Amino acid sequence: MSLHLPDGKTLAVSIGADFDAHSVWMGTFGLSSPSYLSRGEFGAEVGVPRLLNLFSRYDITTTWCTPAHTMQTFTERFESIVEAGHEIAAHGCWHEPVPNLEGDQERRLMEKTLELHEKYVGRRPRGYRSPAWDFTEQTLSLLEEFGFEWDSSLMGRDFEPYHPRPVTVGWEEGSTFGPPSPILEFPVSWFLDDFPVAEYIPGKNPGLGSSEVMFQRFKDHFDYAYQHVPGGVLAITVHPQTIARAHNMIGFERLIDYMASFPGTWFAPLSAIHDTWGED
Repeated sequence: MSLHLPDGKTLAVSIGADFDAHSVWMGTFGLSSPSYLSRGEFGAEVGVPRLLNLFSRYDITTTWCTPAHTMQTFTERFESIVEAGHEIAAHGCWHEPVPNLEGDQERRLMEKTLELHEKYVGRRPRGYRSPAWDFTEQTLSLLEEFGFEWDSSLMGRDFEPYHPRPVTVGWEEGSTFGPPSPILEFPVSWFLDDFPVAEYIPGKNPGLGSSEVMFQRFKDHFDYAYQHVPGGVLAITVHPQTIARAHNMIGFERLIDYMASFPGTWFAPLSAIHDTWGED
């Protein structure tokens, strides 16, 4: 089982833009003061145009993991992403903390999310990214039930897609795995995410980290994957309200320019990468 990238391509690079806007503050952190919400507004009103311009200049198509709340709150900015031809993936209803949801609530929010995708995108999403980068015991089965093809929330590999398995935790006897899911997992990593490094949240996340260190870490991942994992995928996660700050945009463009200089680099949305997967 492996990816079969286009001829001449060595490594797939997915840039996943998580367009959380207000919802990450409200949902994940329980913060809804004007100051926090204004940071989400910056992501919509400043970050989205900056990123769309950057991706256009490099002719890169990306996957925007977007909560339904963002589609409703910043509809014009969201429509500009769709009109630019980027993929839209599910990213929850209001950036809900998935592991804390009760079964009925998780199902209801999933149904609402899909309903709003059909309204604002015109079709159901092929892929899902958990707002919490975590699951409940039923999330994987819900993704299967609702017809998702891929997920990008888990961390069981680094550069190789895989089929995740449900885990029954055992203490003295060891944990056991269930059968592999038909869902294809594109692994993520906190090391490849701009939000923990950069976003200052008093008492919750120190943020304010060095953008040079962050982009060096991204570059190191790219270099290793390019040299040692041919046919793999590098999934980078960025947030418009974070990556689009001036100092980060400078480093981000430098990183994209560096990766694009390698002839085997294939920038693609996750569904396009999914379509090269072969069960052989």
